[in-house]
Amino acid sequence: MAEMLHISEADFQVEVLDSNIPVLVDFSAVWCGPCKMLEPVVHKIAEEWQGKVKVVKLDVDSSPEVAMRYQVMGVPTLMLFVKGEPLERITGYKPHDQIIKKFSPYITE
Repeated sequence: MAEMLHISEADFQVEVLDSNIPVLVDFSAVWCGPCKMLEPVVHKIAEEWQGKVKVVKLDVDSSPEVAMRYQVMGVPTLMLFVKGEPLERITGYKPHDQIIKKFSPYITE
């Protein structure tokens, strides 16, 4: 299974904004039920897109400044960053196929 990198505000710049490949950020919280439901879906996407997309997890309670900066009002929120820019987002639990359909236009093979 692809290992998911847990990041915080301290390494957000390096891991997300400065990344040379697209980054899918899973904004979540430990108390969030839908976040727990989404976790295996995000892991599957991390495996499928390994080498093409970096998938990271950010706890909104530990890094509220990042969540506020990107107007994350609810969790889970998946946000795709390309060249440091947030291009697309999904809020709430969505099935694998919907997530792939939404983000795949930004992923180069």
